[in-house]
Amino acid sequence: MTNAKINLRELGETILLTDGGLETSLVFLEGLDLPFFAAFPLLATDEGRERLGRYFRQYLDIAEQRGVGFVLDTPTWRANPDWAGKLGYSRSELSAANRRAVTWARALAAPYAARGMLVLVNGVVGPRGDGYQVDAAMTTAEAETYHSDQIRAFRDAGVDMVSAVTMTYSHEAAGIACAAMASGLQSVISFTVETDGRLPSGESLKDAIETVDDETDGAPAYFMINCAHPSHLDAVLAAGEGWIGRIRGVRANASAKSHAELDAATELDPGDPVDFGRRYRAMRDRFGHIAVLGGCCGTDRRHIAAICDACL
Repeated sequence: MTNAKINLRELGETILLTDGGLETSLVFLEGLDLPFFAAFPLLATDEGRERLGRYFRQYLDIAEQRGVGFVLDTPTWRANPDWAGKLGYSRSELSAANRRAVTWARALAAPYAARGMLVLVNGVVGPRGDGYQVDAAMTTAEAETYHSDQIRAFRDAGVDMVSAVTMTYSHEAAGIACAAMASGLQSVISFTVETDGRLPSGESLKDAIETVDDETDGAPAYFMINCAHPSHLDAVLAAGEGWIGRIRGVRANASAKSHAELDAATELDPGDPVDFGRRYRAMRDRFGHIAVLGGCCGTDRRHIAAICDACL
């Protein structure tokens, strides 16, 4: 299936799956050493590409078996200048790595797309700083400048969409949306929240979404929440206010622990996959428009299968 004319805003309640927790699966389940939690260097070797391929194909297979679409992420959450610089990448090497990630993902998607499955290749943009706290806040304009090189690399390689993942404050997210818009790409913004349902910046999810929409004239196709347990979202979504209609996806953590607890953990907490799926079902029963479903830290194919068993 060609994605050339796919408009994310027109997908309505079309269900799309994602993968689970890429980095936590590679580190804790496969025993890989990922310096700075960066997966994109794996694309530089045959062995690394095969490992990533095995990881993503298990989720693509689930989606194909269930007859739903899939958002296929590039493994580029850490592929921005500050983090890549710590790994010794020059600016030109980093741009090449981001383009390579899109080309690799497109090739991985090809056989599924040829069989009629909707697979959207998604250029993943991670935070400049830590994914659990705000350590060096930028203005919207500064964030647009900082993230533009990565997003232009995605555009040049032919990505379908761009997602800002694990955003901890609104202005960086707005900058990424602006950079995507400048490159002619559709964007999705995914915020993370603490156990109280607020962003690490202290902003409410409502305020963060409205700030991004105000600063970008509503540029993001939709918003998501990731890297938080479903129980952390109960109070946030309980009000049922109109702004919740802008949230179309959730990629939750397996564990109900706080970010600080997860950061200090030396073992993976997989939680209860069956309960995980039931919580997604309860959320979908209330908010049918939340239709991009997947996992984040600590989740694996069991959790995605449980979501399917409960929701499809």
